[in-house]
Amino acid sequence: MIPVPSHVRVWLAVGRTDMRRGMNGLALQVQEAMKRDPHAGDLYVFRGRGGDLIKIIWHDGLGMSLYAKRLEKGRFIWPSPADGVVSISASQLAYMLDGIDWRNPRQTFRPDKAG
Repeated sequence: MIPVPSHVRVWLAVGRTDMRRGMNGLALQVQEAMKRDPHAGDLYVFRGRGGDLIKIIWHDGLGMSLYAKRLEKGRFIWPSPADGVVSISASQLAYMLDGIDWRNPRQTFRPDKAG
């Protein structure tokens, strides 16, 4: 689990990203395509073409970190490319990392009555 402070903003790079890029290439994409500062302390999330792999870069004040997650089944829910840059909350990111639809999370399991 990524230790995300609650005040950190999470930005999704809509569209597809070349997942061969490392943290320097992704940081350059943040600067050029998203027009944001990758060293500002925000999280930037990128999704690959297949939809089952995401990479996250984060500068915590001491250095840049690169996180990656691949789903064994399913795909990460992602906004359409026409939406531009999307900001989500840290809790929505947690849903996304668990493979849950972060746009409309719902409890799908209800236990039967006890007794």
